[in-house]
Amino acid sequence: MPPFALRWTELGTGLAPVERWLLPGECVLCHRPVEPGEADPLICAPCRNRWTPLPHPQCPRCGQPVIAELACRLCTAWPRELDGVESACWLDGPARDAVHALKYSGWWRTALPMAEAIRTRIRFPSGAVLVPVPLSAARERSRGYNQSAVLAEFLARALRIPLARALLRRRRDTVTQTALTPEERQANLRGAFATAGPVRGLPVLVDDVFTTGATLAEAARALLEAGAGRVSGVTFARAPLPLAGAVAGQ
Repeated sequence: MPPFALRWTELGTGLAPVERWLLPGECVLCHRPVEPGEADPLICAPCRNRWTPLPHPQCPRCGQPVIAELACRLCTAWPRELDGVESACWLDGPARDAVHALKYSGWWRTALPMAEAIRTRIRFPSGAVLVPVPLSAARERSRGYNQSAVLAEFLARALRIPLARALLRRRRDTVTQTALTPEERQANLRGAFATAGPVRGLPVLVDDVFTTGATLAEAARALLEAGAGRVSGVTFARAPLPLAGAVAGQ
């Protein structure tokens, strides 16, 4: 994350009134006028209300919705110390639009309402330390920021818990995961992460999207190898997958 980006969450609070004065009062997702008095006009309340929570029951380990009588197979290959991974909503409709605005359109402050969705829907363990999943240097330069780090910044401020911004780093670039199979994702990410210092507290990985869990699992391995006792994780959204019992692998 570039040094200037580390202060963006602080700047966002101070610049919001200027932003509202300079930009039209409309939602960046649906482009409808934002109601007067909205605290943050970037994503309107109706769009935020359409972020669909995941149904229960869920796998207690990876958070994947399951069929009650069947065991979850999504997380069977995870390190056994990685557990408690949860997502605030499904990656569909306005949630997908919010992620695209954050990752591809430069609307970094859309991470604020996304972090608020995580804060209100997910409980964090005592002793949690937030660890954003890092981007490759090339991808971060292209976007101007790491969306997971900005999300973690807002979340840490809202929860008043520590943030280890630079604890995890990319050892090498990886190809985009979008079109890869679960097995290809695992191979693509193997050995991609390393720690840049000692691990303290209970690391909670923060990412924007959960697809198969391969990224979180590989990031957790790096933290565990550096001395973490357990690792958990949170994401804003989760890509819809078959219910447990129909999932062949992560």
